Amino acid sequence: MIQIGDIVLEFSDPAVLAGAIGAAVLLTLLILSVSALRAAHRSARAMEPLSHHLVQLGQTVQGLGQGQERLAGGLSHVSDMQARAQASMLEAMERRLEEVQKGMAETLHGTSTRTARSLGELQQKLEQIDRAQAKIEKLSGDVLSLQDILSNKQTRGAFGEIQLNDIVAKALPSDAYSFQTTLANGRRADCLIRLPHPPGPIVIDAKFPLEAYEALVRAEGQEAQARALRELGNAVKVHIRAIAERYIVEGETADGALMFLPSEAVYAELHARLPEVVRFGFDQRVWIVSPTTCMATLNTMRAVMKDARMREQAGEIRKALKLLHRDVEIIEERAGKLETHLRQANDDVSGLLTASARAGKRAERLDHFDFEELAPGDPGAAGVVPLARR
Repeated sequence: MIQIGDIVLEFSDPAVLAGAIGAAVLLTLLILSVSALRAAHRSARAMEPLSHHLVQLGQTVQGLGQGQERLAGGLSHVSDMQARAQASMLEAMERRLEEVQKGMAETLHGTSTRTARSLGELQQKLEQIDRAQAKIEKLSGDVLSLQDILSNKQTRGAFGEIQLNDIVAKALPSDAYSFQTTLANGRRADCLIRLPHPPGPIVIDAKFPLEAYEALVRAEGQEAQARALRELGNAVKVHIRAIAERYIVEGETADGALMFLPSEAVYAELHARLPEVVRFGFDQRVWIVSPTTCMATLNTMRAVMKDARMREQAGEIRKALKLLHRDVEIIEERAGKLETHLRQANDDVSGLLTASARAGKRAERLDHFDFEELAPGDPGAAGVVPLARR
């Protein structure tokens, strides 16, 4: 029995016993709860580092997972790039192989084409050689015929004339020369060049002593060559003297003439081994020319003709300049008159503009007049209208 104040608790009473047991149970539970809370608190403090490590471990595992994903992606990208590179390499190799095959085909085709072209060119060259051989054979025949032609004086003169005609026709205008012209003494000149005075028309003779030169070429031994050289000099002197007597006509031709040699070899032989013959020609006023020197001489003559024609036209040019100067003076005179008229017109226009401006101002003043009815005693009744305002 327990007495608490006025309350008496009997343990024999089942209700009291049940309540005591319940209170003991509650107390026990309370004590256990407090102990559990303390233990949980201590466990929580003990687990706090472990949870921190677990969090770090989770982050590390997550990072490893992400790295693994990136690694997997990188491996996939590398695999794709490798596949594309292999495909590109295969494509490039196929394209290169195709180009090589095409180049080899073109090379083979070009080689065959060049071979065919070379064979064709070789065939053409062989044909040209055949034609050249035929021309040589024909030329040998022509040389024989040329020797036959040159063995005759008349045909030799015609040959020289043909060559001279061709050179003159190429160097001078058609109105500056004539062929086979008869002079006042009855002699017929092979070619007459119409140079102005002075020096006047000059004759070119196309005949030449070829026999003496051929004898010099055929001569053997020093004595024979010396004799043939003397005979060549004498023959040329005779021909120079004949040209001077026939084709230098005082008052009709120039004070000199030209002897045309259609052979450069003869011309060179004379100047190299017979200079006294060349000086004899200078003394006789007969100048020896070859095809080359004849062309140069004719070009000089053309310049002389051009200068003479310009001098002939100088009078006409001066007359035209005088007329041109007079025309310029007339233009200046008329330009002065026109300037005067323009100045007067400008003054008249200025006067018109001034008068027009004055008229405009007066019209503006009239526009501002104010006419009012005036009383009988006003000054306006007598016919004067005062100006109200301007």
